[in-house]
Amino acid sequence: MSVLQETDEAWMRHAIRLAQFAEQQGEVPVGAVLIKDEQCLAEGWNGPIYHNDPTAHAEIMAIRAAGKQLNNYRLIDTTLYVTLEPCVMCMGAIVHARISRLVFGANDPKRGAVCHALELTDADFLTHKVSWTGSILATECSNLLKEFFHSRR
Repeated sequence: MSVLQETDEAWMRHAIRLAQFAEQQGEVPVGAVLIKDEQCLAEGWNGPIYHNDPTAHAEIMAIRAAGKQLNNYRLIDTTLYVTLEPCVMCMGAIVHARISRLVFGANDPKRGAVCHALELTDADFLTHKVSWTGSILATECSNLLKEFFHSRR
């Protein structure tokens, strides 16, 4: 296993713990952690119900916290780890924040905007290109979501 893969898995496990926290709060279990210089810059977990805010996805919460931490809306040279392939709203925010790299766990064939329903990382109209790696600890991330929705049905 390469050092990069070990690092990706370690940070994804951190994001999984945040997703589990979201689930404890009654939210869909998605977690995100934003890294700069190999340090945790910000964390986020799904919170639309708690915040009464449809934009309070894990990625958005982490991006908002990082912007405040850095006192900058540009999050250059950062990596975002998230347990689920981002939606179109979150991909827009990732691009506008100038996040360098995205790593996600579970694929989202119906709504994923990285490489499934849409492929925004390859869109010619975007001014910033985000490199990405998918399917890191995909089984663990997918199982969190499957179990959550199964328990709700």
